[in-house]
Amino acid sequence: MKVSLQSELFSQNQASSAFHFICDDSREDPKDCAFLCTQSSSKYLKQAKERGFLHFITPKDLKQYWDLNLKIIGITGTNGKTTTAAMIYSILIDMGYKVGLLGTRGFFIQEKQIRPKGLTTPCLLEIYSAIAQAKAQGCEYFVMEVSSHAIVQNRIEGLDFALKILTNITGDHLDYHKTLENYIAVKNAFFADSQTKKLINKDEPNAHYTLNNTQTYGIENPATLNVKAYSLTHGITAQINYGKEEAHLDLELFGKYNLYNALAAIGAVKILEEKPLCEIAKALENFGGVKGRMQIVSTKPLIIVDFAHTHDGMEKIFQAFLHQDIVVVFGAGGDRDRTKRPKMGFCAASFAKRIYITSDNPRSENPQTIMQEILGGIPETLREKRTIILEENRSYAIKAAVQSLKANEILLVLGKGDETYQILGDKTIEFDDSQEILKALEN
Repeated sequence: MKVSLQSELFSQNQASSAFHFICDDSREDPKDCAFLCTQSSSKYLKQAKERGFLHFITPKDLKQYWDLNLKIIGITGTNGKTTTAAMIYSILIDMGYKVGLLGTRGFFIQEKQIRPKGLTTPCLLEIYSAIAQAKAQGCEYFVMEVSSHAIVQNRIEGLDFALKILTNITGDHLDYHKTLENYIAVKNAFFADSQTKKLINKDEPNAHYTLNNTQTYGIENPATLNVKAYSLTHGITAQINYGKEEAHLDLELFGKYNLYNALAAIGAVKILEEKPLCEIAKALENFGGVKGRMQIVSTKPLIIVDFAHTHDGMEKIFQAFLHQDIVVVFGAGGDRDRTKRPKMGFCAASFAKRIYITSDNPRSENPQTIMQEILGGIPETLREKRTIILEENRSYAIKAAVQSLKANEILLVLGKGDETYQILGDKTIEFDDSQEILKALEN
């Protein structure tokens, strides 16, 4: 990535700069350009020097050129990052603040999309430029998702967070982190400092953090922000309390996990703004959800699309519909953590009466191999009680599931959420679960 100092994003210090561009790619034109040395780009430092770069800066130096003086909220966790970030963004905007949002769905300022979706946490230079752009447009807050990869690769180096939030920690990305212990340690590393304010899910047993500047939220365990009573039958209704304050929460969302997300969002705004709890909860009631996250595509029959792509994420979805007969369509991504595939199969068979195992993004792997590894997690005792269909073509699987759906059943199409593509080998084709569902309903 290459950024120009001529941009409005840069502070007045640019006038005395010895260069006019900053980049983190040694292949860029070195003329009037400084090379940003990050953990990822430092391996190309020799090539940058050979190519002719004369100026070298670190992430901490960026503060000389950008005005980053706004409140940054960082959210990490296996599940819930996107929804929690969107909830905080929604609350703050409804309460009159100007806010930037960066994450899986892209970069937004005041509900306008500035950049398309990409990595959950992009490269360091892209993050800094996004924060600077938000500040230049008058934003007081910047809400961002922080992935485990970004923590390991130090893509958030030098950022001063006003608040760090933990949603949960379960197994994911073990193809990269190798062991669950490593993954847990990485997530907890984000909360190792004692100076930054932290908001932690008290019900997460894998959470380890310093008590300094830490507040908690929870449903099962006593926490700073607690739930006194709740119902998940028709959306979410809950009575919550923060110290001596109490508030009623009424959301048109499904699932206990979304109640956790709501608590994290409400707690974040409460910590940073000290507004009345009832005012914050009321603002969240305007939140309509995130596309691809428990997205209702059809009400009759009830069909929902969600991004859940781990056994833990799937279980949270299933638990929201225990009062209904569940039909599920899902697969698992290729060239990714293989250990989660049998766990996903077992989870699906534990809750769903009819299961369509299909492709997700198989990438370079054989889809049939992935499907068999998912099937391998379902013991014979469960196979005898379930209807299990293996259909490699995801479009066909969705069509078959929709057309066989009965009045008392709910269909969950999981794994891809709002993705509009499918990666097959070295090809990327257009593919949207919600559109496939609508086409199947039309027919």
